[in-house]
Amino acid sequence: MPPFRIELRSDTQTTPTQEMREAMARAEVGDDLGGEDPTVRDLEALAADLFEREAALFVTSGTMGNIVSLLTHTTPGQAILVDPESHVALAEAGGYARLGGCSLIPIESPGHLTAADLEPHLGPVTTHSLQPGLVWTENTHNRRGGVAWGPDVMRELAALAAAHGLRLHVDGARIFNAAAAVGVPVAELTRGADTVQFCLSKGLGAPFGSLIVGSAEVIGRARRTRQMVGGGMRQAGVMAAPGLIALRDGPGRMADDHRRARQLGGVVDDLPGLRLVSPVFTNLIFVTWNPDELDITTFVAEATARGVGVGMPRGDTFRLVTHHQVGDAELEEAADVLALAAEAAAVSAAAR
Repeated sequence: MPPFRIELRSDTQTTPTQEMREAMARAEVGDDLGGEDPTVRDLEALAADLFEREAALFVTSGTMGNIVSLLTHTTPGQAILVDPESHVALAEAGGYARLGGCSLIPIESPGHLTAADLEPHLGPVTTHSLQPGLVWTENTHNRRGGVAWGPDVMRELAALAAAHGLRLHVDGARIFNAAAAVGVPVAELTRGADTVQFCLSKGLGAPFGSLIVGSAEVIGRARRTRQMVGGGMRQAGVMAAPGLIALRDGPGRMADDHRRARQLGGVVDDLPGLRLVSPVFTNLIFVTWNPDELDITTFVAEATARGVGVGMPRGDTFRLVTHHQVGDAELEEAADVLALAAEAAAVSAAAR
């Protein structure tokens, strides 16, 4: 049984649907390392088609998809131009440095880097300066509030990268959320990038896996890189099968996930001691609290005791996430539970 009746900690906490479980049981399989697993090949072909790319590569996780892309595009000693709040910089165990031998050129942004942001960092390379090799973007940008950005920004980034001989990667862990938010297909949203990594196991609802899409040449090199980092798989069709269902059904549900996130964000913002850190852009809700009004440890414990999973505080914020297993009924119940938790966690006037 899942640990919470209503899971708001992350969209990675969804469980496989019955249809997915049945598809896993009957999946046609082969040796994926030899290119012989038909279900994996179907999944990769579907992903390439959706992004209007020549090829795709199935990998175990978004982190693997990112490090495979990074290693495919860079050589040790190069630098990555990236927002310092990006997932690759903060939440992938420093793989860019340990495995890639790369450094970062951090560029602050509100959630999307622009060509104008990058231009000042692309001067002549000297004997002692960093040598940029890769532009790294994230859409949606998790730690900037789940913000999504559109194809105009991507076109300018792609033109700038090409002019300076740089590669361009999109960490699109939640790129289908971005597409739903800005109202354009993922192919248009990512056109011009050399590679795009996206997760099946977040808003799309599959229990496993990510994909990298790109040209046939780049994906061919990425396939070798995947093997180098231990990502070669055998009868992987049992894991690819639910991904096919996720890609078929997941994108169409995301507008409802976003609507429910905005509803829940409005409820939370009205609770004493709590307020939104930023507007709710997609399915991610970032919340902060006033410690003079609310004890956050009690708040999380009270929500947990009532069966609602709340993201553990990180610094002075915590996160709530909607997904396809939080429907309207679950949302209403969660709102009631969070209100009760806030009431129980209120700091009395005498204690202030």
